[in-house]
Amino acid sequence: MKILIIQPKFEKDIVQLESELRNNSSADVLIFPEGYLNENVEKACILAKNYNKILIGGHRRLNDSPMDRAIIINRSGDIVLDRIKYSQTTFKSVEGLMMGHILCDELVKQGVKNEDISAIDLIAHPIGVGMFSEEQFDEWINEAQKIAIRYKSMIIGTSHADGSFRGSDISIPIAYCFDENGNAIFISKNDVRTRMLDIQTKTVSFSQLINQ
Repeated sequence: MKILIIQPKFEKDIVQLESELRNNSSADVLIFPEGYLNENVEKACILAKNYNKILIGGHRRLNDSPMDRAIIINRSGDIVLDRIKYSQTTFKSVEGLMMGHILCDELVKQGVKNEDISAIDLIAHPIGVGMFSEEQFDEWINEAQKIAIRYKSMIIGTSHADGSFRGSDISIPIAYCFDENGNAIFISKNDVRTRMLDIQTKTVSFSQLINQ
């Protein structure tokens, strides 16, 4: 299975998502940041079906609090997971892989919030904006590695290419992947290129850059 990891700029529509789907036909799964879909879930479902891809990331219900939600859409365009932020972590079997995700600062606030877990294959970690300091970058990378080791699961994180936390002057785009033993497959800081990960060979290649 091949997973496309993107770091789009935040946008009202999902033009960058469609471009990535169109330009990366060999991908099976696409992981995008927290909140990226905004309220364009119906359109994302159509894209998943049209391009035959699994989509994993986050969307928003702007009238709710918290407004951010985790989402997984299968190749048929069906929503198989839709979880409100800070609720119990949910995992679903999709094409034989047990997968789910934690949203942004859930990583440090609650981690994986589910005691009834076994045989996890993939934890996605959609992140909203970049890190506001080098110290935060290191903290989140270290916490992600601990989760990979504890649950013996691959974990993949990605943030938007732009944006800052509460108006901070610093925004460090982040993306990473640890394997089930906690070994770093890649750790990215200030490099928003799209990456293709082959989870069988654990190799990474760069896709066409569309978000700069």
